[in-house]
Amino acid sequence: MKLSRISRIVRILTMLQSDQNYSADEFTSLLGVSRRTFFRDMKELEAIGVPYRFNAKTGGYSLDPEYFLPSVDLTLQEALSLLLLVHKGRNHLPLPFKNSALLAGLKVENNLPAEIRRYCSASLAGISIKSDRHAPLDVLDRVFAQLQEAIRKTRKVKMTYNSLYEAEQIDLMLCPYHLFYNHRAWYVVGLSSLHDTVRTFKLNRIEALDLQTGRFVTGPKFDLVDYLGKAWSMIPEGRLYHVKLRFAPKVARNVSEVRWHCTQKATWNDDGSLTMEFRVDGLGEISWWILGYGDQVEVLAPTVLRKQTAATAKRMAQLNA
Repeated sequence: MKLSRISRIVRILTMLQSDQNYSADEFTSLLGVSRRTFFRDMKELEAIGVPYRFNAKTGGYSLDPEYFLPSVDLTLQEALSLLLLVHKGRNHLPLPFKNSALLAGLKVENNLPAEIRRYCSASLAGISIKSDRHAPLDVLDRVFAQLQEAIRKTRKVKMTYNSLYEAEQIDLMLCPYHLFYNHRAWYVVGLSSLHDTVRTFKLNRIEALDLQTGRFVTGPKFDLVDYLGKAWSMIPEGRLYHVKLRFAPKVARNVSEVRWHCTQKATWNDDGSLTMEFRVDGLGEISWWILGYGDQVEVLAPTVLRKQTAATAKRMAQLNA
């Protein structure tokens, strides 16, 4: 049976961990692949940080036995859930340190009993994760690691940021409090010297970041939930509104299946429509969500939101006339 790439790599790791130094020809014979495929797999191991070495005298490859974890006692479901995230989710979810995640997963997988490995391999073959849209990840590892260290050590960072709000590149000193993922992108929230208040910054808009020696005093522990309050997503505006919407039967069931906000209340109507109510801090974010449902939603309250969405819809109609 032809092995998948992940299965081959696990098999190579198992062979590298043994006391026997296998040659390239022995690897290709036991794996049933070409030399080109074998060396491509070895390149991938090198890329994710596996420190194998080639012994010119024996012509074989080996690995430090202390490099791997000791045996891990996991149930079938525990092992599958971990490997599902590593093998299937790693390239589709916007997580930092993807290569490290793969390496950790391979170490764990290599130490699983053979029957659990076979169970996981057979199960994973029938599972896929569709990639979601998210912000570019090319600098995520570097920026994430710098900010993570700054938060852990309560160190200030000097930052150059491409700001959409200011419509220009800005420089500031940031006391970073918390990293979080929301709406397809990673953000850092902290005290900005430029704005003299707590602000949120998108990681992929950070142009330059420099960890400073100076530390900052955090005071009471920063709580992201308290900071966001009842904002629809992540931008509290300082005023609460009672939002009441009626969704047409065509989309009502779909809308009802999601927990959109901590305050939401749903009421089914006799005609199959759905009335949804929220207590929301600010109208900016929720208005764009409402507009996404087009003519399948009616704003019942507040009046200011009803007028705002109507005006935006009118401008959209004029643009596309």
